[in-house]
Amino acid sequence: MSENKISNLYSKLLKQYGQPEGQWKLWCKRPAFGEARRRRPKSIRQREEVIIGAILTQRANWKNVMLAIDNLKRAKIYTLSAIHQLGLRNKNKFADLIRPSGFYKQKCDYLLEMAEFFKKSGGIKKVQKIELKELREKLLDLYGVGPETADSILLYGLDKPIFVIDEYTRRLVKKEKFARNLSYDHLQKLFESNLPRDFALYQDFHALIVINGKISS
Repeated sequence: MSENKISNLYSKLLKQYGQPEGQWKLWCKRPAFGEARRRRPKSIRQREEVIIGAILTQRANWKNVMLAIDNLKRAKIYTLSAIHQLGLRNKNKFADLIRPSGFYKQKCDYLLEMAEFFKKSGGIKKVQKIELKELREKLLDLYGVGPETADSILLYGLDKPIFVIDEYTRRLVKKEKFARNLSYDHLQKLFESNLPRDFALYQDFHALIVINGKISS
């Protein structure tokens, strides 16, 4: 695989769709080079919203995920700490709030365990300081967290340089004939070994792949 094929694909998608919009405006939010004073990085609350969204989006379309997130915001349960507290007080109420996302009882348990992990680990800022490989292993140990969810949290929630692989990525790789092996680990290594190690690039590239996949499907 030549570097140009991967980088050229990114350039092609960027030219076709421009900077990612919609949910990606938040998920890809960070200061651009030379714009640090005009554009702020994600706040702690925004990072937590991305982490919550990464769980809720499992086996769900984004429209339904937003309905669940809106329910949480109206109930003022929009932080991991608030989720943890509500889960201790009234787990059924929390599950009902996220019902629109589907599989809500399972996702309730997933989110409560995620909230407990961040609480015990000292919060977003301390978790961000954990080395990538170690942190990924910790996330994968959590109930309901597989590679795609873990890497989405790492990349979009914590700005860690790791490429997310999903079904849209597999379809595009197959269409472009980049690889025959479509396993998660192989495709992740394929993208990361042919791109600069840059979380901002990984964020935009993966977002554009999803945008393209939804339009093409």
